[in-house]
Amino acid sequence: MEKEDIDFPVSAQVYMLEKTGTWRAGEMSDIGHGQNDDAFCWVDLSLEQNGAFEWLAEDIGIDPLTCEALFHKGTRPRVSRMNDGLMVILRGVNCNPGHDPEDMVAVRMLFCDDMIITLRKKLVMAVRDIQQMIQKGDGPESKGDFLVFVTELIADRMGDVVQDLDETVDQIEEDLIEPGELDLASTIADAKRVAIHLRRYIAPQRDTLYRLAQERVPWMSEIDRAQLKEVAERTARFVDDIDSARERAGIAFDEVSNQMAGQMNRAIYTLSIVTTVFLPLGLLTGLLGINVGGMPGAEFEWAFWLVTLLIVVLGLGLVWWFKRIRWL
Repeated sequence: MEKEDIDFPVSAQVYMLEKTGTWRAGEMSDIGHGQNDDAFCWVDLSLEQNGAFEWLAEDIGIDPLTCEALFHKGTRPRVSRMNDGLMVILRGVNCNPGHDPEDMVAVRMLFCDDMIITLRKKLVMAVRDIQQMIQKGDGPESKGDFLVFVTELIADRMGDVVQDLDETVDQIEEDLIEPGELDLASTIADAKRVAIHLRRYIAPQRDTLYRLAQERVPWMSEIDRAQLKEVAERTARFVDDIDSARERAGIAFDEVSNQMAGQMNRAIYTLSIVTTVFLPLGLLTGLLGINVGGMPGAEFEWAFWLVTLLIVVLGLGLVWWFKRIRWL
């Protein structure tokens, strides 16, 4: 379909890069007009927008399989080549209010001809940052520059979250040094959960960025590829830090479990000793407490005190014996 015939059933944020290298806010009707080899437009579209799938597939002419990949709910970081274009899907930490950072949000990007299309379900801070940069007159100068900006902004926030995770594990290890600090199981479990969730997407994103840095498309310069490779290296370090934090949290959990088991064993041991000491004493008092005829000492006025003395001597004797055989 020719660009002049495109219908616009959806609304989105549109930004136009002029021939002079400056950005301006545009409309959906501007798509396909005013761009040349050195300029392009950026369309930021919500997945919740009715008609978005049909607009991409029918009006823009995107392959249906590519559209399905872009709209898939459980998408993972990936890059796919399309002629001279790219489909890039990345994950960023969730910085939206009321959400956990490890509940990562996806930014779906389509680089084709003279257009960039980004799709997202939730607000992606990296996309918002670029919008703010454009409004200040300091936006990316090319499609390659746009891609580098997005990956760097995602990595910056990701680094903050990974650092917070590392500091949490450091604090756990310090708390373990303090005697009696064993109420850490829930904190350790939270740290391990965060590490697992982060690694689920950051590890494949590392591989995606490495592959992205090797893609040979006309609009991506060697400088862009070098910057993407540097972002991939940073992401690889994040994966190493997450693995280290998860292993350290596992060791801390084992230490807490061992200390709790030690306390439990000592408590059970103490109860066992007490039970062993008082078992024969209880048997003796129970035997003397039966209410039948012929009970010895029933008519003797000092019988109670003699039995009490016998019980004390027997108890002390048992304690001495346990110490001698090293049970105490």
